[in-house]
Amino acid sequence: MTESPVARRGRKPAQGEPVVDRALRLLSAFEDRGGALSLAQLSARAGLPKATTLRLARRLTEWGALERTGDGQFVIGLRLLEIAALSPRGHGLRAAALPFMQDLHHATGQHVLLAVRDDTEAVLVERLSAHRAGRVLFRVGGRLPLHATGVGLVLLANAPRDVHEEVLAGELPLPEERRGLSAAELRRTIARVRREGVAVSSLRLPEPMSSVAAPVFDARQTAVAALSVVVPTASLQPATLVPAVVAVARAVSRAVQRSPAAR
Repeated sequence: MTESPVARRGRKPAQGEPVVDRALRLLSAFEDRGGALSLAQLSARAGLPKATTLRLARRLTEWGALERTGDGQFVIGLRLLEIAALSPRGHGLRAAALPFMQDLHHATGQHVLLAVRDDTEAVLVERLSAHRAGRVLFRVGGRLPLHATGVGLVLLANAPRDVHEEVLAGELPLPEERRGLSAAELRRTIARVRREGVAVSSLRLPEPMSSVAAPVFDARQTAVAALSVVVPTASLQPATLVPAVVAVARAVSRAVQRSPAAR
C-alpha cells in the first residue's frame, strides 16, 4: 500500500517531488478540520519542512488559494471557491437540484442532502437545514462513507461492479454501533437498494437519525447523485418519507437531463 503523503509528517519531501504535488499537499492539510492553521500546523500536516511550507503558502496566498488571518494563520482562500463553482458535478448539479430540494425542505422541515460519488466515497455538494431539525455532522464538501449513509448506499448500489468489490474488500466500520459491517451484510443491502430504488439507513450519533435516499439519473440513466432527507428517528417513521423523496429525486433527474451545466 502506498503511504499517504500527509501521513509522512515531519519528513523531508521525496527528491524530485513536483512542486505542484507539494502545493496540493498543503491544500489537502485543511481537509479534515478546515478552519485556520498556523505555519507549524500546516507544515506538520503536509509533512513538509517549514521553509518549504512558508514558500509555497506565500505563493498560494498570492494566487488566492490561501489567505492569511490577522494573527498570521492560513485559511482556504476564496479563489478556490470560484474555481470549484465551475464543476458540473458540484455547482451545475446543485443549481438544477436546488429548487426541488427547497420544496422538500419546506415540506419536511428537515435536512435535505445532495451527494455525488468520488471513487469509494460520497461528497456532499449541498445541504439544506432547519433549526428544529436534528443534529448531523455532514458539511458541504465533506466526505461520507458509501457503506454507512443513505446517500452513500444509493451511490454504491448504482456504481459499477468494480466499485462494489473495492468497497466490499475494505474495512466497513460502523462506529456508532461499535462494530464492523460484514461484506455479506453489505451485499444484501446493495441488492435491496437496487431492487427497491431507495435506501433507508439509521445512525445513532450525534443523536438517533434516519435517512431516506434515492438516486438522481442523467440522460444515460447513470446515477450521478443521491438525494436524501435526514430526520430524527423518534419523530417520524422514515418509510412515510419514501414517496416524497423518490418523487423529488425523479424531478431532479428530469432537471439534470435538461441542463447542460449539470452534465
